[in-house]
Amino acid sequence: MSQNKQTLSFQAEVAQLLHLVTHSLYSNKEIFLRELVSNASDACDKLRFEALSDNSLYEDAPKLEVRIAFDKQARTLTITDNGIGLSQQEAIENLGTIAKSGTREFMSRLSGDQKADAQLIGQFGVGFYSGFIVADRITVESRRAGLPTDQGVRWTSGGTGDFEVETITRPQRGTSVILHLKEDATEYLSTWKLKSIVGKYSDHISLPILMRKEEWKEGEDNKGGEMVLTDEWETVNQASALWTRSKKDISEDQYKAFYRQISHDHEDPLAWSHNRVEGSTEYTQLLYIPAHAPFDLWNREKAAGVKLYVKRVFIMDDAQALMPVYLRFVRGVIDSADLPLNVSRELLQESRDVRAIREGSTKRVLSMLEELAKLEKDESASEEDRAKYAKFYAEFGAVLKEGLGEDFGNRDRIAKLLRFASTQSDTPNVSLADYKARMKEGQEAIYYITADTLAAAKNSPQLEVFRKKGIEVLLMTDRVDEWALNYLHEFDGTPMQSVAKGAVDLGKLQDETEKKAAEEAAEAFKPVLAKLKEALKDRAEDVRVTSRLVDSPACLVVSDGGMSMQLARMLKQAGQKVPEVKPVLEVNPEHALVRKLDGSVHFHDLAQILFDQALLAEGGMPDDPAAYVKRVNALLA
Repeated sequence: MSQNKQTLSFQAEVAQLLHLVTHSLYSNKEIFLRELVSNASDACDKLRFEALSDNSLYEDAPKLEVRIAFDKQARTLTITDNGIGLSQQEAIENLGTIAKSGTREFMSRLSGDQKADAQLIGQFGVGFYSGFIVADRITVESRRAGLPTDQGVRWTSGGTGDFEVETITRPQRGTSVILHLKEDATEYLSTWKLKSIVGKYSDHISLPILMRKEEWKEGEDNKGGEMVLTDEWETVNQASALWTRSKKDISEDQYKAFYRQISHDHEDPLAWSHNRVEGSTEYTQLLYIPAHAPFDLWNREKAAGVKLYVKRVFIMDDAQALMPVYLRFVRGVIDSADLPLNVSRELLQESRDVRAIREGSTKRVLSMLEELAKLEKDESASEEDRAKYAKFYAEFGAVLKEGLGEDFGNRDRIAKLLRFASTQSDTPNVSLADYKARMKEGQEAIYYITADTLAAAKNSPQLEVFRKKGIEVLLMTDRVDEWALNYLHEFDGTPMQSVAKGAVDLGKLQDETEKKAAEEAAEAFKPVLAKLKEALKDRAEDVRVTSRLVDSPACLVVSDGGMSMQLARMLKQAGQKVPEVKPVLEVNPEHALVRKLDGSVHFHDLAQILFDQALLAEGGMPDDPAAYVKRVNALLA
């Protein structure tokens, strides 16, 4: 029975706005069900709060729930809740105005304590209109809790310039949203499809979401058959989020099973951390460190592995705003009590709350890694636990280094977590703290070299004097090292020094006799240096005598503030324009090949060969390989 049917205009340029909502605001169609289930959950939570002061609002149905049903013949999909419901005036105000949110208004009336506990989701007033993504007409039937049964309301619109409202009799309180589906939305008339969407987006809403069970019905004479809906309803969501439970009630196996569920990983995680953070920003985090890297780890644009929930409703699984890019390997869930989402709920707006969650989650992940690193040296730990950090670092260490340049606030913590190979260990298990602990007396810097491979680093001529004097040098072979080390100038008060930059200065490790001998050699070699500078003026910034070489005739270095030759090569390979890098050629005046230069009729060719050989030893390639080969062949002949 209906009375007083009215046709009213929307209070906005609704045609354009609905076009925006249905074509631009949401990235995939199935979002509509998440939004409508979230609205239904809101309505139930509103009833729960209002019933605290008026228990009669529950009427004869104290159990709150959401039901999803479909009718293939009528092509309708219906989402029903037994929550607070709408009066006719509320339907006109809330459904007839785009971006007007009853939830937001309701929240503003709650006390502080109530607001902290309220499980309210939709705050933006456009989620309802996402139904027009799949429907060409929407009917809403509702009755507000506490109103007589003959004061229900039916709201109907085709999403154009107006809507109809009429009074109806509705025995049950709450709201039914009936979607009259478009021709291209037939897939949503399927139990399997609807269950999968609920499982993805609304599995952890605390209210039960019910759907009719299906059973197989044989055809006549047992020929063929079909699945038909029964009158029995079943709960299709968990209605209980693992991360909302107390840690003491969750077993290790349950944590691991949940990890596999959200990550689709067949291997157990190395570590996890489950915490409820309270204060000005309240949220729960359950974060995991995987045991191995995904194939697309180096794609910095890939979706992050942290799923964002708001009040147990899935919002997105690429919540990059909540975890820095250098921790993109982390998997898990962050469930916020309140976050400033934009109207589509698909992008986070930068805010104090977002920054607080990001900073807190970053610190939590670094703490997990620090605990794993401690186990390395814990003799009481099992062999499996002691190996975990090395396993993590082999998979994710290079990505972690990105944090040196991206996270200034945590740079020191990140630096302590780094591991490298060195001239004392081919395995990358040397921390900067380990290196410092065994520095030679009088050593004033942490020495390192970058190269494309471990073999190139170990055999670099630049290491010869360090090897002779027993000074450890860190060997860095990840592509990110050159970039990352630009942001780490010192560790625990000790400067970081590339052995391939600037003149070698061993400070107190070089005695006066060695210094004097080097100065005398440089003085005696001045005429040859002048000729070398002239011969190589187009290729070398300078030519000088060095004391860093023992067995090799020459090596290439760059000035202290210059771009390394390896970094220049990497940038060129990436297609970037790079300013010309002219290295410094350092020569060993004691080497037989260098001594032969003086007075040689082949001086120019020998100078070019000396430079090209130093370039090859450094990992580079001569600009004209054919010319290099021709010169070598001529001298050999």
